[in-house]
Amino acid sequence: MTQTDPTLPASIDDTLKLLARADYLADRSLATVLFLALRMGRPLFLEGEAGVGKTEIAKVLSATLGRRLIRLQCYEGLDVSAAVYEWNYAAQMIAIRLAEVEGGADRERLSRDVFSEHFLIKRPLLQALEPDTAGPPVLLIDELDRTDEAFEAFLLEVLADFQVTIPELGTVKAPRPPIVIITSNRTREIHDALKRRCLYHWVGYPNAERELAIVRAKVPGIAATLSREIVAFVQALRQEDLFKSPGVAETLDWATALTELDVVALDPATVSDTLGVLLKYQDDIARIEGTKAKELVDQVRAELRAAE
Repeated sequence: MTQTDPTLPASIDDTLKLLARADYLADRSLATVLFLALRMGRPLFLEGEAGVGKTEIAKVLSATLGRRLIRLQCYEGLDVSAAVYEWNYAAQMIAIRLAEVEGGADRERLSRDVFSEHFLIKRPLLQALEPDTAGPPVLLIDELDRTDEAFEAFLLEVLADFQVTIPELGTVKAPRPPIVIITSNRTREIHDALKRRCLYHWVGYPNAERELAIVRAKVPGIAATLSREIVAFVQALRQEDLFKSPGVAETLDWATALTELDVVALDPATVSDTLGVLLKYQDDIARIEGTKAKELVDQVRAELRAAE
């Protein structure tokens, strides 16, 4: 990615508008680091709790810039064959058997043929290095913290030069580097060497004003009173001692669920009945349902009345 790419936002304000076109309401600090990552051609490393919108940034960039989205979902045990490439061994064996049946096959030529691109299965990292008429793709490396350090070290080499060496074919290098978004839920620390290759941003929970705007943008038709109460309740819930506080994704799920139930204002019974949409651990649900739910609903209503 070059600084003169006319498809990229020309300023921080343009970056905010770009995200807003897909209803992603970012704060200025996130827009700033994203703008710099795009203009400098550097990977953007996003850390934060699950559900705060890290992955969504890559999806929004893909949609608004008209670029292909290539996603590498990380997991324990992820290796080169799943992330970069592998050979189609079954097809290779069939080609070899057919050559043997036909007879007179030149071994050297056959070896070249079966290790040609025709038999190559391209995984996300290799796909991201290929040229595209729409422009360099958006490469999402999601939840990097789920992988082990060996894969992290390999990824460091890929991000250094945006190239991969395939012994049988040679080196594949991106003509223009992809837009790279790396996310982590911080279940373990990522090595400093990889972070130095990237620009960094911690994606936190939004404040009440921004979360309310997100809810109204993403859940059209929601009642005004209900949206305010939902956001205030979730904001209060994040102050409680929970194993996993709800993210923005859970707020939106809850707002959608309550809208489907034709709820116009929160009440303790409905809150308790629908906590499974908002909280994902039984201990957290048991802590909040019943009396605590009523306390929080009363608190929310009092705060909203005071703010009017």
